Amino acid sequence: MLSKKAHSDTMFSMATIDKKQIESFLTRGVENVYPSKALLKKQLEGGKKLRIYFGIDPTGPSVHIGHVIPMRKLADLQKMGHEVILLIGDFTAMIGDPSDKSATRKTLTRKEVLANCKGYKKQAEMIFDFGGKNPVKLKFNSTWLGKLSFGDVVELASHFTVQQMSERDMFEKRLQEGKPVYLHEFLYPLMQGYDSVAMDVDMEVGGNDQTFNMLAGRDLLKTKGKEKFVLTTKLLTDPTGKKMGKSEGNMITLDDAPEEMYGKVMSWTDGMILSGFELCTNVSMDEIAGIEKSMKKGENPVLFKRKLARDVVATLKGVDSGAKAEEQFDRIHKTHADPEDMQTVSLGKKEVSIVDALVISKLVSSKSDARRQIEQGGVKIDGVVIHDVSLVVHPPSVLQKGKRHFIRFIK
Repeated sequence: MLSKKAHSDTMFSMATIDKKQIESFLTRGVENVYPSKALLKKQLEGGKKLRIYFGIDPTGPSVHIGHVIPMRKLADLQKMGHEVILLIGDFTAMIGDPSDKSATRKTLTRKEVLANCKGYKKQAEMIFDFGGKNPVKLKFNSTWLGKLSFGDVVELASHFTVQQMSERDMFEKRLQEGKPVYLHEFLYPLMQGYDSVAMDVDMEVGGNDQTFNMLAGRDLLKTKGKEKFVLTTKLLTDPTGKKMGKSEGNMITLDDAPEEMYGKVMSWTDGMILSGFELCTNVSMDEIAGIEKSMKKGENPVLFKRKLARDVVATLKGVDSGAKAEEQFDRIHKTHADPEDMQTVSLGKKEVSIVDALVISKLVSSKSDARRQIEQGGVKIDGVVIHDVSLVVHPPSVLQKGKRHFIRFIK
């Protein structure tokens, strides 16, 4: 059942060898490479055309910024001349990936999954080229997973142990907390692992939260005598390690309008500025290092966050869209929103948390009231809704509570 099809169409094709480009690919935004960066570097510099894939489970109607990070790495590989596959997990989405989940995912129907992925290709065209001499291939894993017999699944399962599955962080934590771990969740890594076998890939790219699943594919290919590289990318998180999410209201999707993307970036914490540049833009690492030095010297992070927001939009929607989104954001959230007779409060050269700023401004009765207002989405800084209670306020800036209460903070 673990058959392996030779991809002779790419076996003798050559990819572009650019050592500087390869070095950037192996370092920028990369968390880890299995079995090692040195071996992958040797392969890439050897010039053989590799077959690489990234998979998305359509659990929602839009490709989001978390997907974009590994997709950008694959776009680099496409430009080098490698064969790139965007895999839609229309079968695995019905099972539900347990990665990084403290509870079982909601099971989706086939109809829901197909509805979710309807616009994925159009959205992915912002990152990939599906035409030309080396087009990205779009595949669906129901093509092979939907054909597996029960005997096939049993044979797949024979390559893994219960101990291996139980050692996954989220399973271990759930078991300690007395929460259920369902058998179908154990099967998810097997399904994703078989994707690598079915497509006979040389490498898989994904976020570092997918390491376990991607290594399952490496294990299966090794039973057929083939090495598979796994490249994990860094995740875009706040300083506490929390990923972007729908509940925080700051998850950028490729369906978002440019001005909406811009506003969401402006709501990110200051601690996300540098990683945002590295993972989501084409700004050079030298320039990012310069931005880091400037912020350490005391320059207002808001200036760099505005540049980040503009560059993220420009990267995904085009240069003109970035500039227009900034103009639109300023017109709506600054010019229109700020009353002329606004009260001013001096913070000196201090930096204070959003909670303390609310208390200092007397817009709330206590710190607990401040946290409650923030969690309910009733607080804005410079027109952007704030959900992070640890956010730091930098003057000059405008604090808004509700629809009518404004305070301008100055040094």
